[in-house]
Amino acid sequence: MPGNTVRRSACLALAVFCAPTAAAEPRKPNLVVILADDLGYGDLGSFGQKTVPTPRLDRMAADGMRLTQFYAGGATGAPSRCVLLTGRHGGRAAVRGDSADPVSIPADQPTVASVLKKAGYATACVGRWGVGTPARLTDPNDLGFDHFFGCVNTWHARNPYPEFLVRDGKPVPLKNEAAAEWKKWQDPKLLDGGKGVATKEVEYAPKLLVDDALGFIRDHRDKPFFLLLSLTTPRAHLEAGDKGMRAPDLGEFAGKDWPAAEKAFAALVRDLDRDAGRVLDLLAELKLDRDTLVLFASDNGPHGGGGHRADFFASAGRLRGGKGTVNEGGIRVPAVAWWPGTVPAGARNDLQWYLGDLAATAAELAGVAAPPGLDSDSLVPALKGGEEKDQWRRKSPLYWETYEGPTAQAVRFGKWKAIRSPMLTGEVELYDMSNDTGEKSDYSKRRPDLTRHAKNLLDKHHQPDPRWKVPPAPEK
Repeated sequence: MPGNTVRRSACLALAVFCAPTAAAEPRKPNLVVILADDLGYGDLGSFGQKTVPTPRLDRMAADGMRLTQFYAGGATGAPSRCVLLTGRHGGRAAVRGDSADPVSIPADQPTVASVLKKAGYATACVGRWGVGTPARLTDPNDLGFDHFFGCVNTWHARNPYPEFLVRDGKPVPLKNEAAAEWKKWQDPKLLDGGKGVATKEVEYAPKLLVDDALGFIRDHRDKPFFLLLSLTTPRAHLEAGDKGMRAPDLGEFAGKDWPAAEKAFAALVRDLDRDAGRVLDLLAELKLDRDTLVLFASDNGPHGGGGHRADFFASAGRLRGGKGTVNEGGIRVPAVAWWPGTVPAGARNDLQWYLGDLAATAAELAGVAAPPGLDSDSLVPALKGGEEKDQWRRKSPLYWETYEGPTAQAVRFGKWKAIRSPMLTGEVELYDMSNDTGEKSDYSKRRPDLTRHAKNLLDKHHQPDPRWKVPPAPEK
């Protein structure tokens, strides 16, 4: 009957309309990592800097959490970035130094980007890739990034006015020109293409990079995203010798009674601070701040190149050593976590963390399993204000090794830190980090029990790799 058909249709429509619907899944949090290049532990006001102001990063710290025992992944940029991406410490990392030979992370090894991409995130790396010396300009894209814009090669990133940048595997010409003696390096097919000293400076790469990163955030505001903003400041342009510290505008530092390199360094830190603020401002403008964890850190300790002296502004604070060393000044870096509404404002966390913890942290944020075999602890419980039951305890090891200059190893265990140089064969030094961050008092002779334990850890965590051969110890 037609009437019955109409009634049945109406009931069906009403049933569909009134049926309970599954609650919409909460949005997965965005993840932004802002990585400075060669910024020291003491270069931020919130970590003790007295001369060069960093108001935006200090505000970020006041609104978020300072991580006071946060370490880089390595003593130099390439291994540190490899550790960040893979969650494997320096004794197991595929890239362990700034090698001139083609080297990269194996394509089948999971990275933070590839894990988040499978979890539905849009992924981007903007700035310095610098994970070794990859043979392909597509290396970032091959390892999980939907978008890349910047410098694939370590040396390319030194020049603030390169002749090209790389966008998703293809060179993008810029209006800058390099000196004639560097023209042989301009072939993008060469590993260090873009290396050189500019004779015509038009387009400033650090600005282009930050603009691109902000564009990525705008374009992907409606879905979870992971952005690694790998800044190229305040590192030195070593090819330019003692004039290798360059800033487009010295501003308030122009009239200071400082060497030219130090004026430029201060200006670069000021610009880095401003650029980090631009990212936070955009997240707030788009109302994404409460949906986004931002982690700021540095890839390693302060450099002393391009005419700059790392001690001029006490860039390492009270720590010993700098870039290239496994002393605290070379691997302990300033770090701030910011996530309004989740990370308690004005918090301080004194637990031991490092860049390799990004892998487990990202997996927990995305609600997926972390890849097996990581050396990575998740920061998420601590960021949410979890109770610190034992300030010295970690699930995974903290270990570093360096091949730059004299080889060396270092390991943290509890409040102790051990250093051995040369690697594998040198004498073990032992320091109490609870009261000696300057590594002035060696306990190795006073605590032979701990020294033996440290030696065992140093032996255990170094896994031989044919690409990273440990040179024989020099004869005494």
